[in-house]
Amino acid sequence: MSTYILPMLVFGAAGLAAGVLLTVCSKIFEVKTDERIEAVNEALPQINCGACGFAGCSDYAKAVVVNGVPTNMCKPGGAESSKKISAIMGIEEMKSEPQVAVVLCGGTCENAEDKFIFDGVSSCKAANLYYNGSKSCAYGCLGFGDCAKVCPENAIHIENGVARVNKARCIGCGLCAKVCPDKLIVLRSVSNTVDVRCSSKAPGKVVRGVCKTGCIGCKICEKKCRFGAIHVEDNLARIDYDKCTSCGACAEACPAKAISVCSPQK
Repeated sequence: MSTYILPMLVFGAAGLAAGVLLTVCSKIFEVKTDERIEAVNEALPQINCGACGFAGCSDYAKAVVVNGVPTNMCKPGGAESSKKISAIMGIEEMKSEPQVAVVLCGGTCENAEDKFIFDGVSSCKAANLYYNGSKSCAYGCLGFGDCAKVCPENAIHIENGVARVNKARCIGCGLCAKVCPDKLIVLRSVSNTVDVRCSSKAPGKVVRGVCKTGCIGCKICEKKCRFGAIHVEDNLARIDYDKCTSCGACAEACPAKAISVCSPQK
């Protein structure tokens, strides 16, 4: 009987000693974790979109607590997350204006024709590899909805061949902008309501031949703007939102109707 009992006792004692030793070591070498990191992480929307410049919500939370980065960098969380995080850190709230995604293309089925029928993989990325896609405009939205597939809020859809954003649902995470192969989607503040719905850098004569509402670089918008907020660069009108007052004078004067003024929620 002792043949079995003695080894069992030895192994039991060794296991108990090892357990005690591990417990002691864990207490001695314990790495203290700032509880605020978890609290900040819980105040974030957990979309892990990377719009803040960090790999995910947990990395941003750690950067806020350890490195003191601003508390208002979470675009999807907006003012609500900024307020909570500032309270956790015990600092004054940093203001954060919500942002929305905007598709800089007006090349609908009626405005921009296809140059061929693409019957490959239903993806903008795949279509773009084949002669820059099937659209007659090489800079236009391909309309296969890669952006819509990654949107966590179902805020973007393909309408009449072009991606359109429901600004009331958009949280400004920027995931749609990241997957667009032609970089036609940008983020801007909700308070700005004027957009140049074109991304073509082609000369005006070329644009006229492929899209009815493309920017032709005529610079009429420049001349009409009293605030110096819009300029034509590389044949394309671009808006300086720091100067733009959303008065709409440029949109009214644009002969190609490439500039639009919209409601913040539409």
